[in-house]
Amino acid sequence: MTARAPAGRARWIEGWNPEDERFWESTGKHVARRNLIFSIVSEHIGFSVWSIWSVLVLFMSPEIGLPFTASEKFLLVVTPNLVGAVLRLPYSAAVTRFGGRNWTIFSSAVLLVPAGLACYFVQQPGTPLWVLMLVGATAGLGGGNFSSSMTNITTFFPQRHQGWALGLNAGGGNLGVAAVQVVGLLVIAVAGGTNPAYVAAIYLPLIVVAALCAALFMDNVDAVRARPGALREAAANKHTWWISVLYIGTFGSFIGYGFAFGLVLQTEFGFTPLQAASWTFLGPLLGSVSRPVGGWLSDRFGGGRVTLWAFAGMTAGTGALLFASSRGSFAMYLVAFIALFVLTGVGNGSTYKMIPAIFAKEAEDAVTDGGEAVAAFSRARRLSGAVIGIAGAVGALGGVGINLAFRASYGGEAANGDAALLVFLCYYVLCALVTWAVYLRGSRGSAAGPRSVEARSKAEATRA
Repeated sequence: MTARAPAGRARWIEGWNPEDERFWESTGKHVARRNLIFSIVSEHIGFSVWSIWSVLVLFMSPEIGLPFTASEKFLLVVTPNLVGAVLRLPYSAAVTRFGGRNWTIFSSAVLLVPAGLACYFVQQPGTPLWVLMLVGATAGLGGGNFSSSMTNITTFFPQRHQGWALGLNAGGGNLGVAAVQVVGLLVIAVAGGTNPAYVAAIYLPLIVVAALCAALFMDNVDAVRARPGALREAAANKHTWWISVLYIGTFGSFIGYGFAFGLVLQTEFGFTPLQAASWTFLGPLLGSVSRPVGGWLSDRFGGGRVTLWAFAGMTAGTGALLFASSRGSFAMYLVAFIALFVLTGVGNGSTYKMIPAIFAKEAEDAVTDGGEAVAAFSRARRLSGAVIGIAGAVGALGGVGINLAFRASYGGEAANGDAALLVFLCYYVLCALVTWAVYLRGSRGSAAGPRSVEARSKAEATRA
C-alpha cells in the first residue's frame, strides 16, 4: 500500500511507509519533521514538570515553614522519579492504542494537575512531608511522556534516520530538566529564595500551549498501532533486557543526577539555594545537547561502539569525582560531574539507536531465510516500539537508584557521597563489559552477536 498524506489532523494516516524513498522525499519527511517539532515541545514540558521537585526542594527551609532534612528532601526527589518510571510502560502502550496526536494532547494537558498542586502546597507553611510526597507523585505524569513520544516518533522516520531523530526528540525533552533549573535560578535571583510557587506557576500557561500545539499540528499514524501481545513478545526477547541494563546506566544516570545535582551540591559543599541553582542547570543542559550527538555518532559508527565509549568515559568520570571529593575541590567536582552528564547524554542516544538496528537486523535475517519482507519489517517496528517502552521504564528506575544511593550515602557516618559513587563506578564497568560481550565481540550474523548489526546499520546509512 502506498502511504497517503493526511487530509485532516484528527484522522489517522493510513499506510505510512517512510522506507519508501519516493514517499519519504515527497511527503514523509515533511510530515515527520512537523510531528517531531511538536513532540519535542510536549516532551520538553513533561520533563520540566517531572523534575520540578529537584528545584522546589532547594527552596525548602524553616524560613518558609518547610524545615526538611537532606534525607527527607531526597525522598521528595525520588517520589516523582519512581512514579514517572512506572508510568513509562503504560504510556508507551497508550500511544499505540489511542494514536500519537491524541495521546500527546492528553498527556500534555494532564500536567496542569501536578503543576497546579505544587503551586498551591509549597505556599502552605507546615505542610507535612507525606502530603508533599503525594503531590510530588503526580509530577511523575511528566516522566511517562518520554516513552509515548519516542514510540510515536520512531514510526515517522526510516531506520537510517532514527538515530538522529530519536536523539533530537529525546534531547529536546531532556532539556526540560535544565530549563526548570534555569527557571528556579531566575526565580531565586528575582524574587528571592522564599517563593517556590513561582516556579510551578510559570509552567501552567506553557502546558496549555503544548497541548494546543499537539492538537493543531500533530498526526495519528495507523502504523503505530500495535497488535495485542507486542509488549509480551518484546519481554520474551533477550535484547530487551540487555538494552534495559545499559539504559539504566545511561538514562538512569542522567535523570538521577539531574534530580540530585542541586541537593548534592548543597549537602557536599554547604551551598545556599542560590549558589546551588547557579550551577545545577549546566549538567542537564549539556547532557541533553549531547544526546542527539550520541545518535548521530551511532548512525556513523554503530550504537554498540559508541555506547562502549560512553561507559568507559563514565567510569573515568566517576573516578574523577571520587578524587575531587577526597580533595574537597569544588571546581574539580563540578567539571567531573558535568563531564558525566555529557557522557550519559551520548550514551542515551547511542543505546536507543541500537534498538531499531537490532530488530532491523532480525528482520533482514528472516527475509534472507525466506520470510515475507513486509511482515518481517512490520514486526521489527512493532518490537522496536515495545522495547523503547520497556527500556525507558526500566532505565528510569536507575534514577531512583541514584537518588536512594545518595540518600543512604549522605545519611551514613561519612556524610558524603563517596559510597554512592563507588556503586555507580562498579555498575558502569559492568555495563561496558555487557556492551562488549553482547554487542561487539565476534562477527556472527545473528542478532545475538550484533557486531553485524552495527555494520549493517552503517552500510544502510552509506547506501542511503
